[in-house]
Amino acid sequence: MSLASPTPHWLSADQLSPAAASSVRDWLFNQDSLTRRLTALSAGSFSVTPLREGWLSMRDDECTALDVPPGSMGWVREVYLRGNGQPWVFARSVAARQVLEGSGLDLQQLGSRSLGELLFSDQAFARGELQVCRYPGAWLPAEAVQDGLWARRSCFRREQLAVLVAEVFLPAFWPAASR
Repeated sequence: MSLASPTPHWLSADQLSPAAASSVRDWLFNQDSLTRRLTALSAGSFSVTPLREGWLSMRDDECTALDVPPGSMGWVREVYLRGNGQPWVFARSVAARQVLEGSGLDLQQLGSRSLGELLFSDQAFARGELQVCRYPGAWLPAEAVQDGLWARRSCFRREQLAVLVAEVFLPAFWPAASR
């Protein structure tokens, strides 16, 4: 993955033009827990597959969203959210190191648990506005590279801590969502 990939234009619901199909908009802008929705859609056959996590330089768009200097180090976690064994969503979560280390939140211990479930179960976290884009294929894992997939992101904040969560809807997801 190249940090020099073209930065997508993250848009709010009212900035999205032309508007996406209503079934797509429902998944992009729904404020509920994506983990819970995917669990229901898969009739309980939901799982999280960690791909990589660790202290890495965050991308410029992530630094901007978290209001930290470009090139800042952060905890980066990339996973597949699977329904019925298929990767439905690629998720990338980041938190700036300087804030995360003193926050009491230990993202290293998540393993195959859903970060979204953790964030939604802690009432101290407030979710920011959902933004969407067509995600650059270069930012996806090698086996999932495809340009133009729908993605959404939002920032969860608790005091000074901010966790930016981006979720990319993979091609295998949409047939399941339209059943």
